Amino acid sequence: MLQWSYLLYLIVTHYTRPRHEPLWETVKLVVVIFQNAAILETEQRGDETSLNDVITPRWSYLLYLIVTHYTRPRHEPLWETVKLVVVIFQNAAILEVVHAALGLVPSNVLITFFQVSSRVIVVCGVLLATPTGPASLGLPLALIAWSVTEIIRYLYYALNLLGGVPWLLVWCRYTTFIVLYPVGVTGELFCIFDAYSYVASTKMWSLEMPNKINFTFSYHYMLSFVMFLYIPLFPQMYLHMFSQRRKILGGNTTKKSK
Repeated sequence: MLQWSYLLYLIVTHYTRPRHEPLWETVKLVVVIFQNAAILETEQRGDETSLNDVITPRWSYLLYLIVTHYTRPRHEPLWETVKLVVVIFQNAAILEVVHAALGLVPSNVLITFFQVSSRVIVVCGVLLATPTGPASLGLPLALIAWSVTEIIRYLYYALNLLGGVPWLLVWCRYTTFIVLYPVGVTGELFCIFDAYSYVASTKMWSLEMPNKINFTFSYHYMLSFVMFLYIPLFPQMYLHMFSQRRKILGGNTTKKSK
């Protein structure tokens, strides 16, 4: 309810505080995010197969945008090409954590939380918030790894629910992560690292003493902490995937999912 109240606020202020941009430019990002998130939530409650059928082509579309960006030269940066799509998909993924916590899906809650939260921090706290994050060489690495991983994962889930997963897809589901996971993490870390100097120099989203609430917060220290967390968490999640690989590829490869 609060998010739609915010949309109404944007509409009202657009007309009461004259702006030079059209109404759609004012509300576009908010409308697209809220509507797509609502679709995902409805489909998850009603039919998990429908959810997978919807998400797979969406990640395929992101991969298409990335490929065409490099094969058909454009004047705009990669981030400008994919920004809206990435923001929608990654923020909608927050619902995966909720669904895992409620037991609607069999995913591990903690692993899902860490995977989703790291991506949301990169997208909202780095790529959207700073000019240096989107210019990082890590951006295409992260986006390609995310796209290919999610295409394989949701296609696997959809076919698994229908009762028949080709062995090649099972093999891809539990093998491609060996390369894609480190590539994605490397891309995320590069993006955070390249945004770090900008955040530190501008003191973005930071609060220094003295102030009225007697509280201090440093966003660039927070980014340092986030990067540090990759050290203990990445090996655990990476080894967890190897454990799942041994379990699935070592036995029945068509009946079980992660």
